Amino acid sequence: MNKDIIAGKWTQLKGQVKAKWGDLTDDDLDVAEGNAQYLAGKLQEKYGWAKDRAEKEVKDFSDSL
Repeated sequence: MNKDIIAGKWTQLKGQVKAKWGDLTDDDLDVAEGNAQYLAGKLQEKYGWAKDRAEKEVKDFSDSL
């Protein structure tokens, strides 16, 4: 996973992240600040996904950038 891409372009990506995962709040995204692990954890919390699925979702998202 290219965590640098997510962290480096976080401000621009927040809109895309919110469009993809609408249950995440602005506060969630502000705290995440591009941290892929935190984002995966929030996806687990909000959607009830297993850790592997949440990490795969974040990886797939970063790969699509």
